[in-house]
Amino acid sequence: MTTQPQSPLTMLLSRHTRRREFITLLSGAAAAWPLAAVAQRDARVYRLGSITQVAPNTENSPFGSILLRELTRRGYTLGQNLRYEARGAMGQNGRLPELLREMKANGIEVVVCQGYPATYAAKIAGIPTVVAFGAGDPVATGLVDGLARPGGNVTGISDAAATLTTKRLGLLKEIAPRLRRVAMLWNKDDIGMTHRYEASAKVANGLGLVVQPLGVREPNDFDEAFAAMNRQPPDAILMVTDALTNLNRKRVFDFAAERRLPAIYEYDFLVRDGGLMSYGPDLRESFERAAALVDRIFKGAKPADLPFEQPTRYPFVLNLKTAKSIDLDVPQTLLAIADEVIE
Repeated sequence: MTTQPQSPLTMLLSRHTRRREFITLLSGAAAAWPLAAVAQRDARVYRLGSITQVAPNTENSPFGSILLRELTRRGYTLGQNLRYEARGAMGQNGRLPELLREMKANGIEVVVCQGYPATYAAKIAGIPTVVAFGAGDPVATGLVDGLARPGGNVTGISDAAATLTTKRLGLLKEIAPRLRRVAMLWNKDDIGMTHRYEASAKVANGLGLVVQPLGVREPNDFDEAFAAMNRQPPDAILMVTDALTNLNRKRVFDFAAERRLPAIYEYDFLVRDGGLMSYGPDLRESFERAAALVDRIFKGAKPADLPFEQPTRYPFVLNLKTAKSIDLDVPQTLLAIADEVIE
């Protein structure tokens, strides 16, 4: 059968049809490329670890939940594109290197730390590290070269012990106007806490106060610290918080209550647990900002180039129930400035 030649109009329409089909195909492919790129990016699973000297910051713990909630807000979902391992040495600092080796072997990309020993172990392990709180002055302890440019694998939230001690001692003076002698309790095996104690003692001496140094290394040392305060009673107590003093906090609360001594602590969770009062960084903010630093490292930033940050919120928390239990009159001036009063 003879094929009839196409008219010029039919040939033109045919060419337009093929061109439209080609453009449609090309457009579809172009649209698929960024979607494929997004899918490939979203398919990545980010690996985050956290380590403490005490109990681990699990996803259901107060600090772990804050960290993960803030990361969720930034696009990381646990069980989807985020894997999380929480480890705690439970007071056995010798286990920290082993725990970090395990996390490194599991491909952990960033680790969030509490305390100087955990941070130092992470630094030695070479894992990109974010300090949430409690590591002391990172420059004085040698964790970093400088606050603006850390220069290694550690960044995070820094410590301002001298400034905070001035405020803490001022609060003690308000509640104990005859304050002359202040006992300072700290873990002298923790370099970060030793620097914090030294900065605090220097401030106290500058204010004309006598410092009673009570360094401890293990739980049994608290008995000697209490005996020393019985021999030479202080007017108040300032406790420097690390894993050791935190694990023995109830003993400090009880001693202060028995001797009717005002005591100030560094973090508000200690006051909610029975301590008299605290002034220090808002740990909720600290973990939120730690999450922001983790996000930047996940996206390619290096800890060496991420400046250490200072907290911006410092709540003053007062436990009125504890004050009443030791017959301590709390001035209205303190009640008026407290960010939170526990009754």
